[in-house]
Amino acid sequence: MSTISSYVSRRLMFIAVLGLGGAIVGGSAPLWAETAYSVIKKIPIPGQGSFDYLTVDASARRLYVSHGTEVEVLDIDSLSIVGKIPNTAGVHGIAISPDTGRGFVSDGQASTVTIFDLKTLKAIGEVPTGQKPDAIIYDPATSRVFAFNGGSNSTTVIDAATGKVAGTVNLEGGPEFAVADGNGYVFNNLEDESQVLKINSRELKVEQRWPTAPCKSPSSMAMDRTNRRLFIGCRSKVMAVINADNGRVITTVPIGDHVDAAAFDTETKLIFNSNGEGTISVIHQDGVDKYSLVETVKTLPRAKTMALDPKTHRLFLSTVENGQFEVLVVGK
Repeated sequence: MSTISSYVSRRLMFIAVLGLGGAIVGGSAPLWAETAYSVIKKIPIPGQGSFDYLTVDASARRLYVSHGTEVEVLDIDSLSIVGKIPNTAGVHGIAISPDTGRGFVSDGQASTVTIFDLKTLKAIGEVPTGQKPDAIIYDPATSRVFAFNGGSNSTTVIDAATGKVAGTVNLEGGPEFAVADGNGYVFNNLEDESQVLKINSRELKVEQRWPTAPCKSPSSMAMDRTNRRLFIGCRSKVMAVINADNGRVITTVPIGDHVDAAAFDTETKLIFNSNGEGTISVIHQDGVDKYSLVETVKTLPRAKTMALDPKTHRLFLSTVENGQFEVLVVGK
């Protein structure tokens, strides 16, 4: 994922939160059936700089927001700023390792990953990577961090506990977002090749390369780990549902233009796709292999990165439009 607004200078940045509301009618109607979407709060963050990924640490109740050369940290219950992680040049993404008490920031301009303490937010180390690390995720099965290098078509793998490089995997294409299944595999989109890779996170090798057709230019990714389904947001304006065991494209659902992030709510069975055109495509998992578009929510142009808080069902999106960066809440 390239930095969203590197070409935009601004004085004020806002965060938009999307939350889930609505009652269960008569105690039996599904939660998603009674929901609608609207902006409930805008959180101003002073300063200038580009922005990219957001990450929720649900257990610690924190939101990490990439912002220029630093990471802003918010309390996701009070929606207030509680700290920052400075000196992260060209920051793209943030990965959280709760079991080691560490966080990891991909510094795209410096070609490094900054390691920080989750309690103090203080930097405690720096790791060299390939060129232009972008998306970054934590794999709990191996306690390893995968930083995907957009400038060298590879992923640098870091041992979370020691902060040392465990290895580098050649991807043979331009990586976009990734997810870990928790069982020792990491899946990654190759946007330029229209492929999904299945990476063995223990042996550090690519085991499978699956075409995503009719999905073209896969960008975002989320996963239903229980049912082994990947949700791939594609720049060809569809979300592809892929079997994570055999790579079969099960179905596609229309979404908005220039998708860049996806999230799956395991409780409501909703899949969210945030689109750069200024919409969120909301899809319901009617069954393991059946999906339907239930709503298209209007946001702001370039609001295409997103994170989900599974406790409150809120989504957080980054954008700048007339000095505002929005948070949308799901409600009636």
